Formats: sequence, structure tokens, C-alpha cells
Amino acid sequence: MSSRTERTDVAIVGAGFTGLSAALELKRAGVDFLVLEARDRVGGRVEGMRNGLGELIDSGGQFLCQDMPELMALAKARGKTFVETYVDGEFITHPSMSAEDAERTYRMAMAIRERMNRIEPDDPWIAGLTVAAWLERQTDPVDAKAAFRSMIEGLWCLALEKVPLWYLIDNDRRITNETFELQYFLRETMQSLADDLAGDLTDRLRLSEPVTRIEHGPDGVRLTTAGGVVQARAVLVALPPATAAKLDFVPALQAELAKALSVWESGAVIKILVRYARPFWRVRELSGMVMWRDMPGLFACDASKDAEHAALVVFIGGPLAQHCRKLAAAALRAEVTAKLVDALGPDAADILDFNQRDWTDDRWSGGAYSDLIVDVTARHAERTILAGAPPVYFASSEVSPSFPAYVEGAIVAGRIAAGKILASLQSAIATKASGS
Repeated sequence: MSSRTERTDVAIVGAGFTGLSAALELKRAGVDFLVLEARDRVGGRVEGMRNGLGELIDSGGQFLCQDMPELMALAKARGKTFVETYVDGEFITHPSMSAEDAERTYRMAMAIRERMNRIEPDDPWIAGLTVAAWLERQTDPVDAKAAFRSMIEGLWCLALEKVPLWYLIDNDRRITNETFELQYFLRETMQSLADDLAGDLTDRLRLSEPVTRIEHGPDGVRLTTAGGVVQARAVLVALPPATAAKLDFVPALQAELAKALSVWESGAVIKILVRYARPFWRVRELSGMVMWRDMPGLFACDASKDAEHAALVVFIGGPLAQHCRKLAAAALRAEVTAKLVDALGPDAADILDFNQRDWTDDRWSGGAYSDLIVDVTARHAERTILAGAPPVYFASSEVSPSFPAYVEGAIVAGRIAAGKILASLQSAIATKASGS
């Protein structure tokens, strides 16, 4: 291992959209920085890869909508091509029900979600309740409650029995889009946007350089990496909380902060892109969107870049992902194909390529799409994490004031963290100047 020592103003651990956004803010302010990324690529939970046909696809975070202003502006500024997700035609629920029943069930599930979000997160009546315990007390029809469970476990990718009700309410209130969140994806992949941001960092980015130790004190920080040592005035840990908790801090973080990082669990997700020769579902006036009522967390939608690149994306989330990941690749393909055939007909078996990416227990991000608080008593965890322990700062999409668990949230979180660090550095310079 190299004994290289580098010095900088701010070290950033993690080159997902949080770390990249923070780095670009520091660059604009003329502050020196160094970004240290464990993977051999940037993007974090956003990832592009080649499928079996040699096509570049999104195997991680992919979708965006017009109500995500920072991400939309960034993609437009970088000249990305927006592909509008195909949603025309009938939405399929399986086991099947009439269009009228499906519409009514969806409306009732959304009514449950809206009723939940009208509760104040700090209402003492819900202090010890999980989402599952609260749902059990509701008097809605069984189908509506099942649809609600499938929706929430599909979005948040953990069993409702694990998620505190106050946390889901607080989190859900920050997701403010009125437009369908799967409205667009980028023809060039979301990963290409991360690559563009990384290109602006020139030589201030180090890939394949995991940080193993962070020593911190009043005079700054010292990071031990796979490539050597980095000394800085401050460090931004731009990682999901459950991943940040695994870092070796010396001295150990104060108990309250260590506890705040420890109460999170990563979601379980398997993302599958199924390529077809043609979008056969459109001919039958179907949207390609399917929600399985008997398998909470299983969802499919059209992800065709155009008629020549017909595709369905299938998300397996939460407890179902934990079950499915135990299957061999061939068995998982067979099970998913059978589900698609049941819902969309025999043409769903005529597959050109089947690409699966299991994000559960990912080495560097823990899982996807997000970490969630799983301790009903951890009401102040986010606030404690955001306060950090200067010169050690933390940021991630999970603790963003808007769109937590989305790329939009990561961008906002990174920019806010950079602003805090800049203010702290400027204050230290002013204090030093006044004392000299």
C-alpha cells in the first residue's frame, strides 16, 4: 500500500449524488477538496451497466419527474434526453379484478396513505406504533389495506412491521411531487449524469479508494484510505447512515451520534430489466404497469426507450426481495417470467434479455433505495446526524429536507452540507484573523 499523504481543506467520503453535489459547491466557492470513493465508479445507488444485448441500462436509481426541480435542472443543463415513461392504457392488478374494482381499490389505498399523513408525527398517541400496527387498527376493506401494504413496501422496501409510523409520516410529507414520480428517465442513463458531474472534479476525485479510518479532533481530520492518508480541515461523510455507522471513527463518536447512525436499516431491492422485441402490451391497450396484490413489493412498468427497445422494469422490494434473493438466477427468472405471463399473457415469455441487479446488502451502500429508521424511539436521529460532530459532518438523501431516498434529495442534501462546511471554515478564518 502506498504511503501517500495528501492535504486538502475538505475530504468528502462517497461520490454518490450527495458527495458530487457537495464537491461542486465547494469548487464554486474556491475551497480545495478531495472526494474519496470506494467503488470503481461514481453514482452510489445510481448505476449504469451493459445488459446481455450490450445495451447501456439503468441498474440502479433511474426515474425522475418535473416536480424534482434540482435534478430536472441538472439533467437539462447537461443536455440529457428525457424519455417519457409510457403510461397509456390499462393498469393491471393481479390476481385480476375489474377495472372499476382496481380503480376503487387504488383510491382507497391512497385514502389510507392520506389519512396517515394527516396525523402529526409527534402525536403521542402514535409514539410506539409501527406502520403495520397502525394499519391493523384501520377499518378499511382487506383489499385496500393489502394494496396500501404493497404500495408502501414497494416504495420503502422494508416490512411495515419494522417501520415506525411517525417516521413514515415525516418522510412521506417531504416527498411533494404531484406528478407521477416515474414520469421520465434519461436515455443516456442516470449514471451518465453522475459521470458528467464527476468530470468537473478533474483530479480531485479518487476512485477505488475506500476510507477505513477517520481520526478527528479540534485541528482537523486524518483519513486512512486504501491508497494512503488524507489530512483535511473537515470531512463530509456523504454515505447512507447505516454505511456511515460502519466506519472506524477515532475517537469513537459521542454516544448520541453513534446511536443516531445505528438505528437505520437498508431497504431490500432487486431490480430487473426485461427486454422484448416489441412492446406487446401496448397493442392490447395495456400500460405495462402491473401491481401484484398477492405479493406485496412486486411491481412492473414500461421502461422502453422507444418501440425498438421494448422493456419492462420489474421491482422486487422488501420482504419479497429477501425471499427472492435466495433463489438461483435461473429460478428467479422463471418465477418472474411466470408472474409476467399470468398478468400480461403468453407474449411475456418471449424474452430477449433478462438483467437482474440485487441491491440488498450491497457492499458499499447497504441496499436500496434508501435506509430507514427502524427504532420507534429514535425521534431525533436525523437532527443529531445533521448536527454531526464538527469537523466531522454527515449528509445523505435519507436526511434531506426534500425527496429523501431520491436523487433529488441527495443533490439537496449535498448542497446544504457544503453550505454548512463553508460557513464553518469561513467562521474559523475570521476568528483566526481577529485573534492575530
